[in-house]
Amino acid sequence: MATRIYKGVVSVADKFVPNKLRPLWEHPAGPKTIFFWAPAFKWALVMASLDDYRRPLEKVSTTQSATLAATGLIWTRYCLVITPINYSLALCNFLLGMANAVQCYRAYSFQNKIKRIA
Repeated sequence: MATRIYKGVVSVADKFVPNKLRPLWEHPAGPKTIFFWAPAFKWALVMASLDDYRRPLEKVSTTQSATLAATGLIWTRYCLVITPINYSLALCNFLLGMANAVQCYRAYSFQNKIKRIA
């Protein structure tokens, strides 16, 4: 049922897409496919990771940050070997990996500093 609704929405929107945007619209990783929508929603993880920079470092989980960093970097590689190559998803995953790698380093450094003081 959801597929039918989605195809109906796409067919209606198809009539309103300007000629200049047609190549993007018709692209194998364009808005008509999951290849477009996956990174569109995955950016929320990147934004949440960046928002975590405001949290006190004693509340940051190094395990969570390391896991998100690893998965972001692993999936970046995958996005570059699938067909069609999904640069948008690769960029999203890369930034997720980098944001969490930096956060992991910050939390790890903070925890080591606390241990040295104690």
